[in-house]
Amino acid sequence: MRIDVWVWAVRLIKTRSAAGAACRAGHVKLNGASVKPAQQVVPGDRVRVWANHREVDVEVTATVRTRVSAAVARTCYHDHTPPPAPKEVLATLPVRERGSGRPTKKERRQLDRLRGRSSS
Repeated sequence: MRIDVWVWAVRLIKTRSAAGAACRAGHVKLNGASVKPAQQVVPGDRVRVWANHREVDVEVTATVRTRVSAAVARTCYHDHTPPPAPKEVLATLPVRERGSGRPTKKERRQLDRLRGRSSS
């Protein structure tokens, strides 16, 4: 079964065309490697999908040819996605004020250091 069809059929991505586009953009990985939309998926494969600003990690348990209900879709994979960060952690992250414009070079460097992406 094609991976773009499977991802759409089990409701990980909303439309079939969006599933194909996600595959072409590298947002769908099969066993750790980016794949084309026509790549075949079989039970036992591990699929990672980046959609809606979050990553979903699932193991294929069954393949379906058509889009199925949400209850049936959940039986077609085993979810290995880690739980989201607690709201308390997200509330402590620094946030720039809305409308404050682009950060200056100094502010950008401070943000990079804060995020642990220091280049030097």
